[in-house]
Amino acid sequence: MSDTLQTLYAVIQDRQLHPQEGSYTCYLFEKGVDKILKKVGEECAETIIAAKNDVPSDTVGEISDLIYHAAAERSAISSR
Repeated sequence: MSDTLQTLYAVIQDRQLHPQEGSYTCYLFEKGVDKILKKVGEECAETIIAAKNDVPSDTVGEISDLIYHAAAERSAISSR
């Protein structure tokens, strides 16, 4: 895993262990795995549409969102 992804995952895990008011990551963990997985699905669809529309900056942004939500899902599942 790249340093950037390791850092992202570490921040997500830290938010899970030490919730901070106003944190979107904490909000996802409060709502549970089903909410996180719903967001993963939404981001998959948005990534596909951005790629189809051939707007590189939109595609990169959606891929980034997908990676973030997938990492949150992994953290949520692994802590069960």
